[in-house]
Parts: sequence; structure tokens; C-alpha cells
Amino acid sequence: MTRRYWNINLEEMMEAGVHFGHGTRKWNPRMAPYISAKRKGIHIINLTRTARFLSEACDLVFDAASRGKQFLIVGTKNKAADSVARAAIKARCHYVNKKWLGGMLTNWYTTETRLHKFRDLRTEQKTGRINRLPKRDAAVLKRQLFHLQTYLGGIKYMTGLPDIVIIVDQQEEYTALRECITLGIPTICLIDTNCDPDLADISIPANDDAIASIRLILNKLVFAICEGRSSYIRNS
Repeated sequence: MTRRYWNINLEEMMEAGVHFGHGTRKWNPRMAPYISAKRKGIHIINLTRTARFLSEACDLVFDAASRGKQFLIVGTKNKAADSVARAAIKARCHYVNKKWLGGMLTNWYTTETRLHKFRDLRTEQKTGRINRLPKRDAAVLKRQLFHLQTYLGGIKYMTGLPDIVIIVDQQEEYTALRECITLGIPTICLIDTNCDPDLADISIPANDDAIASIRLILNKLVFAICEGRSSYIRNS
């Protein structure tokens, strides 16, 4: 894998609060190598390590994107949801930002069935067929469509398992991470000081509570994916 320069600088990360970890009482001892200090009762993340692993992750997604691989970005907590959707749409990735439905990947047949139903309902809505039904029947189908849009809207064009999954907040998205591990899907995970750095293929130590921190990490990864996609198009 070729190493590239991704313009990751410590000052920018400091401004985004990437270095602020959780309280010292709420930590995972396995994160010790990624912590540089304690300050006012919280752990301070070593941004040199953050920069190194973020750079590695950018190299990985660039190479994958340049080979036409598919990505899924997962982040369902309120502070991450908007950033996840924006980043995914910009890089033409699939995403889950509301709720991870158990078995979404490990029980792909069921997910695929739901996606077919979702696509059929969207077609019926666009053609106006739903509105021509009796009110009660139309209301039932509209509720189904709303539910499917909420939880599957970000993966509506996904036709198979993703090649790489990017996860914001290991604790929050533990079920998604376990499914990826079970299926052998490579993962890139944003991890705070209360996480286990050994679970994901690439763990990026960073503040997973601050919107600015989440956005910065996602923006770097998205830029690398977009660059890789451009390379793929040029070489096609």
C-alpha cells in the first residue's frame, strides 16, 4: 500500500478537540499507549498517534476506492448522524445514521428483502399508485415507507456486503463492529479512551463526542475516498 500525504496537522486536530478523551475513571487500560497525559480529570489523546493511524486509514480507503470498492459509514448517535450522512453522500458511500438493525450484515438475505420492499414502495409512491389506494391502505404503506426510509435510506442502493466499514464510536456501534468481525469485513473505527483498540483493523484514537472532531476525521477519510474514486475513473 503506497503511503501518501493527507495534510493531517496537529494544530487543526487541537482546534477540533480531537485530543480530549473521556474522564480518567471511564477508560479502557488497553488505550494506555494512545494517551499522552491526564488533565482536569480527563485523559488527553496522543495526537501524533492519531495522525499516524488516520494517515494509514486514508491510504487504505484511497487504495480501495481506486479499485472500485464499496464503503459503508456507520454512526447513529445524534452528534454523529448529520456528519455521517453528509460525508457518505459526498463520497458516494452507503451509510447508517439512525439505528443499526441487528443482523443488517450477518443476515444479509433479510436486509436485501427489506431493500426490495423499500424500492417497490418508492416506485409506487413516485407513480402515484399509493395515493390511488383506499385511505387506510395508503396510510399503512406510507408508514412502512417512512420506517424503511428512516432505517434503510442510507443503504438503498447497496446490492451486496460492503468491502470496508467505517465506524464512528466503537461503543455505540458495537453490534455493527461484531458483525463485520464475524464476516471478515475490514473496519476503520474512531475510538475514544473508553474503547478497545484491538477490535478494528485500523483504530483511530480521537474524541468521539465532539461534532468538530467527528467531522474532521470523516472529512479526511472522505477526501481520500474521493481521490481514490477519481483515480479509478481515470484508469477505467
